[in-house]
Formats: sequence, structure tokens, C-alpha cells
Amino acid sequence: MRYLFLVGALACLASCGGDSRSSGVPSATGPISQACMAADRKAASPALCGCVQGVANQTLSGRDQSRAVAFFTEPQLAQDTRQSENPSSEAFWKRYKGFTEMASQVCVPVA
Repeated sequence: MRYLFLVGALACLASCGGDSRSSGVPSATGPISQACMAADRKAASPALCGCVQGVANQTLSGRDQSRAVAFFTEPQLAQDTRQSENPSSEAFWKRYKGFTEMASQVCVPVA
């Protein structure tokens, strides 16, 4: 089990770090990355948001990513989703929680 987790974490890390441009900005772009940067939080950076997007690409469907984007501007929506008794919301929340746990382990803000 540890081996599978390590392989998954390394795969996520590899998707976050590589870039063909000289700026060093990760090439992972998408709705999560855009929402991350638009939220204008102190720790947000192109590198961090690109890494988070890389993890999202590996753990969430496009539909799940679109749903999660709303959490950046409406945190109450995340709370409502977490507490929902709707089976589809519960299933989404489990996937989202897995994504956030992986992203927090793989993507570290640079001070």
C-alpha cells in the first residue's frame, strides 16, 4: 500500500514540476489553477497553483474540477457540499477530499 501511495505521489510531483518555458512556471493550467490565482491569496503563485492543477488533473474529472472551482469564491458552498446528504454530493466530497489531501502533501508553497 505504501508503495502505491509513493508511486502516486511521485507521479503527481512529476506533473507539477516540469516546464518547457524558461520562466520555471509549471505547465499545468486549467480551471483550478485559474481559480487559485484569481483568489489572490497570499501563498498563491503560478508554481503552487500549477502544481495543484496537476494534482487535480490526476484525481478529479473535468466536471469535478468545474464544481470545485466555485469553492474558491464561495467557501460556504464547500461547507454545504460537505454536509449534504445527497448521494452525488457525498461521492463528490470524497473525491474532492482525496484531491485536497494529495495536493497538500505534494504542493508546498514557497515562502
